[in-house]
Amino acid sequence: MFGRMPRKTSNNTKYYEVLGVSKTATPDELKKAYRKAAIKNHPDKGGDPEKFKELAQAYDVLNDPEKREIYDQYGEDAIKEGMGGSGGADMHSPFDIFEQLFGGGGGGFGGGSSRGRRQKRGEDVVHTMKVSLEDLYNGATKKLSLSRNVLCGKCKGKGSKSGATATCSGCRGAGMRMNLFVEHTISLTEALCGFQFVLTHLDGRQLLIKSNPGEIIKPGQHKAINDEGMPQHGRPFMKGRLFVEFSVEFPEPGVLTPSQCKSLEKILPPRPGSQSSDMDVDQCEETTMHDVNIEEEMRRRQHQRRQEAYDEEDDDEGGAPRGVQCAQQ
Repeated sequence: MFGRMPRKTSNNTKYYEVLGVSKTATPDELKKAYRKAAIKNHPDKGGDPEKFKELAQAYDVLNDPEKREIYDQYGEDAIKEGMGGSGGADMHSPFDIFEQLFGGGGGGFGGGSSRGRRQKRGEDVVHTMKVSLEDLYNGATKKLSLSRNVLCGKCKGKGSKSGATATCSGCRGAGMRMNLFVEHTISLTEALCGFQFVLTHLDGRQLLIKSNPGEIIKPGQHKAINDEGMPQHGRPFMKGRLFVEFSVEFPEPGVLTPSQCKSLEKILPPRPGSQSSDMDVDQCEETTMHDVNIEEEMRRRQHQRRQEAYDEEDDDEGGAPRGVQCAQQ
């Protein structure tokens, strides 16, 4: 694969320094370091094209066991000479390497995207695979074994005679959902006076989420955080929004003292107008409310209805009422 090796060892640490890893870095550590740096320096995100190309060259060499061994022994000159003195020009396109890890998002410099230089490929094969939400957010590699069937000559694999296709209502053609949801419960005090909590994201980052000064949160209210949702397909550095749905937990049932009620009335909005002001309260019948377990009450009523239906069925069949014995002669 490589030509004549130089006698002297040239720089054999540069590629490690470019990726920011040690010379004992594992393949997983190399991949993680390249992913992080490549996203940051991608030209489509305003990064330095030369830096992006340098990262791809370092990863292409160190990720290949044979190339890495030669590089460690003889250095960068050995790699360049082994490729005919091209200085790495015959290596994979930086965007090809990027797409291998992120599944798309090519673009490019110096002659257009790598996608346009490829040969036309065949029809896509779609296979459903279960993955975790963390895998979707952070990326993962899965092995898949499948057999490919011959496409139907009438519908060309579209599933209809006309070959018509429809846009997915879930992702609207983007390839995957990006609007990520999380539920969080806050106390009544936090809803009225403000809150602050730490959310651990899918990639392990700690996000500080807090309300604005004087802001009141209602039960079921949603808040959105830009650029913290799911990554876009093929553009991992472009993310959707993270939505937080709030539930407000009220205090346990109890009784407030008259002084506590007066203090709250001074702070909270005034009570709505009551019909009692338009009529003589003395003419109304006073009532008393009691606590009730509504689920238990519904079960009791359902059991009572079943029992009544059973008794009516016995009466229709001409049987004696339950609990009454027939007279014996």
